[in-house]
Amino acid sequence: MKHNPLNIVVGAVLLLAFGLLLFVFQVRQSQVAVVTTFGKPTRDILEPGAYLKWPWPIQKVHKMDRRVQNLESRYEETLTVDGFNLVVQVYVGWRIQEPGLFFPKFANGSVEVAENILESLVRSAKNEVVGRHPFSHFISTDEKELRFNEMEAEMLEKVRSQVLTNQYGLQVEFLGIKKLGLPESVTRTVFTRMESERKVLISDIQSRGEAKAATIRADADRESAEVLSRAEAEATRIRAEGEARAAESYAVFNQDTNLASLLIRLRTLEQMLKEKTTLILDPSTPGLDLLRDTSPRSR
Repeated sequence: MKHNPLNIVVGAVLLLAFGLLLFVFQVRQSQVAVVTTFGKPTRDILEPGAYLKWPWPIQKVHKMDRRVQNLESRYEETLTVDGFNLVVQVYVGWRIQEPGLFFPKFANGSVEVAENILESLVRSAKNEVVGRHPFSHFISTDEKELRFNEMEAEMLEKVRSQVLTNQYGLQVEFLGIKKLGLPESVTRTVFTRMESERKVLISDIQSRGEAKAATIRADADRESAEVLSRAEAEATRIRAEGEARAAESYAVFNQDTNLASLLIRLRTLEQMLKEKTTLILDPSTPGLDLLRDTSPRSR
């Protein structure tokens, strides 16, 4: 009986592929795996690639996602150290770090079971940390009183400590406060408190403004007094100079009173006829009497 070589090659390839499926498995870049022997974990696979195993039922491969998983806690009330109720929600990022520990702890590597336990740890850490801080560290008109970064760091440290103590085989990468709210029973009290703080702030600003205004007014009054004083001194000096010059003029006028009278009349006439003006005046008006012909007429 003759055998077709092509059939033999195809059969060999199929047999090899079947053998590879039984004895070889692949782990992707985004996965970790645990190999169990008769149901017990015997080997961790942390790096991607192809690996050998015994076929089932001797060994079985359990693959799990190694990427960061997101978890959000429940939006529930928490009491601060000074007796205020806050509604706080926390988000967490975690991933599988040691599959050999993670797999038996959480029902053959169940992510859902792991998140339920992790959520309880987060809730406990949140209540403990919030309970150590006053209300002003969460909500305040003064930005310097807020302590979100410190509280998030405290929660993260608390959760990581619990995970390490219980050897869950997972790593909490980050933790933060996602949402913060106030129950209706607390809202009015908080608004009243914020209103009181605002009034104190407004009063302080008004007080500083009034003090500044008083300083400005005092400076302005002082500068005004200095300007007036300098002006009066200058006016006194000018009046003194004018009186001195007037005294000199009076001394000159006393030497020839007729000349002085004539000069005064000419000055008056100059001032009156400075512009183009037509005047009808009594010739005897001082200054105009100079225009009369006082020479004797021939008869």
